This record gives sequence, structure tokens and C-alpha cells, in this order.
Amino acid sequence: MMKAKQISLLSIFLLVFFFISNSLNAQGQALDDGVLRILAIGNSFSEDAIEQNLYELAKAGKKKIVIGNLYIGGAPLSLHVSNAKEDKPAYRYRKINLDGRMSERANERLSTALVDEAWDYISFQQASPLSGDYDSYAKDLPLLYEYVTKHVKYPETNYILHQTWAYQNGSSHEGFVRYNRNQSAMYTAIVNTSQEVFNWGNFNVLVPSGTAIQNARSSYLGDQFTRDGYHLNLDYGRFVAACTWYEALFKENVVNNTFLPLKVTYIEGQIARAAAHQALESPYGVTVLKDFQLMK
Repeated sequence: MMKAKQISLLSIFLLVFFFISNSLNAQGQALDDGVLRILAIGNSFSEDAIEQNLYELAKAGKKKIVIGNLYIGGAPLSLHVSNAKEDKPAYRYRKINLDGRMSERANERLSTALVDEAWDYISFQQASPLSGDYDSYAKDLPLLYEYVTKHVKYPETNYILHQTWAYQNGSSHEGFVRYNRNQSAMYTAIVNTSQEVFNWGNFNVLVPSGTAIQNARSSYLGDQFTRDGYHLNLDYGRFVAACTWYEALFKENVVNNTFLPLKVTYIEGQIARAAAHQALESPYGVTVLKDFQLMK
């Protein structure tokens, strides 16, 4: 009788162990299935950066990707924290699927989007006027990060800090006054803040879109990368940001990627790729693109 009981207990233990092992294996497979899935908790700057060209760059590089963007225009981290706490259906949730088609759901909750896919990466960013304000990150980002890590589908998910870009000189954005309406001052504040926040150690990847745009501005194209003084222009401006995301995610030199948007010229494409690559090499300082200067 005792022996039968011991065998029964051993059988139960083995069944439980088998279930847990299979569960863990399934999780690993979900995040290692050859498809890279990213979700941005963002605003119009994540729209500029990942909703155009990133899928096409991945396809040209023979990569499979799913791109999600939880969108509220102008949303700061504090608003995302409030939405998380109250589980508000406040987002326009856009997703580019494996076939490249975009779907959109209105009135989405952060909690729902976090479990919609087996996200490999989830990105965080501050609203652009506060992107160089360290205290705003310190106040709200830990709260949002804690919420996300507790509600995400798989514990193996990694996290991205998106370094956004400085405004165009002369921009009328009211937030520019924080930086004395000076692009250089804003860029310096952004890179210093992003470096300090990334050094907290909570993030696996920094996407230095801000430095990539600043690098590109050092070319003969000059300070012409936005459409309204702060949002990226729809052609080569957005392409710079997408190239930066591509190289940061896939760890492949984007200079070698063959994709070129229809409205981007060959030279503009070269500038965009070079600016992005140099930003990954040196994310906290400008690299002048010496190969793309006007002839004297």
C-alpha cells in the first residue's frame, strides 16, 4: 500500500514537472519563432518612427516582423501611467501584421495590448517637450515599467528606450521654450537624459533616433527633416528613424539594406542609412556625415 502511494505521488510530481517544463518551452518557442514582435507605448513620434518603412526594411533584410503602436497624440509618460492605473480604453492600437497590412482598433486598453502578442520588445518614450527632462522620466517611467512587466504575456520580453529627436530650429512648438528655442540645447538635453535613463539598467536596447536625425542634419540636406518643425517629414525624415530602429532591433548594418521608399532619392537614402548607422555606433553625440557635404 505504501509503495503504491509513493508511486502515485511520484507520478503526480512527474506530471506537474512535465506540465511546467512544457509551459516554459512553449513560452520560449513563442518568443523564438523567427518573428520579431515589437510594441511601442507611444504617441505621434512612435508613429513617425515605426509605422512607415520599418516593415519594408525588415522584409528587404529577409526578417519577419510584427509592429504594434499604442497611439495617443502627444502622450507623456504620466498619461500612460494614469491610463494603466485606471485601465482606460484610451488608445488607438495599430498593428502591422506579418503580411504588412495594418489594422487599427480604437478604444484599446494597455492591458489588452500587452497580451495581444508574444512581444519580443516593448518600447517606452517620453512626450517630445519632456524628452530632455530627466525628472519627468524619474517620476513616471518606473511606475509604467512596473505595470508593463507585471502584465506582459511573457517574462522573457525585452525593453527598449526610444530616444526621440530635437525640434527644427525656428519651430513654433510651445514646448520648445523649455530649451530656449535652441535645437542644440534640446538635443543635448535629450541625449544626456536618455543616457542617464538607459543606465538605470532596465532596458535592453536604446534606439537613438534623436542622434540619427541630428547626424542627418549635418549633411547638405541641413535642418529639413520635419514637416511642421517637430514631426518628421513623410519621406526621408521618417526613413532615418526607421533605419535606426532596424539596425537597433536586428543588429545588422542598415547601410547594406536595399529598401528605398518611392519618394526618397538614392542620395537621401544613403544619408538616412549612414545617419542611422553612425547613431548606433555613437548614440550620445553627433557624427558629422563628411561624405555628404556640398562641394566647395
